[in-house]
Formats: sequence, C-alpha cells, structure tokens
Amino acid sequence: MSAHQDDRTGTRFTMYSTPWCGYCHRLRGQLDREGIGYEVVDIEQDPSAADLVMKVNNGNQTVPTLVYSDGSAQTNPSLRQVKDKLAALA
Repeated sequence: MSAHQDDRTGTRFTMYSTPWCGYCHRLRGQLDREGIGYEVVDIEQDPSAADLVMKVNNGNQTVPTLVYSDGSAQTNPSLRQVKDKLAALA
C-alpha cells in the first residue's frame, strides 16, 4: 500500500491496482500530474483487496478499480470521470 498525495488534496480515494496493469500506470500518471491524492493497494499482495475488487466488478479482478469515501466505485475510469466524481463529493 502506498499513498500518493500533495498538500492541496490529500488522499481522496483508493485505487486497487496491480504492478503490471498498463491502465493503472496511465491513470496514476495522470492523477499525479493533476496533483490528485490517492492511495494504491496492490490486489496481488492483499487478498482481501482482491475480494473487494471482485465484489465490485461482478466476480472479475478488473483494475484499476477506484473506491471513494462515499463507498462508490469506478472501474477503469478516465481522468475526467475521476475529476467529476471528486467534484460531486466536495
């Protein structure tokens, strides 16, 4: 588990990921450039996280899966979808 955040935003959601996921790397790079804070959990290292991802995604271990403070989730969202969700939570 690792946190990516800055002083402006703090950690706003958890990204469930794997080290080899290209979509995860792309989204993480975009979030970092925007200064959006998040926490990363590697589902290959955390079986309970893998179970959560499967529950959210109808039995599939689809990543990236983002879980927000309100308990809602997005699977493989675009940067715009993440920003829209964060604005709705603000």
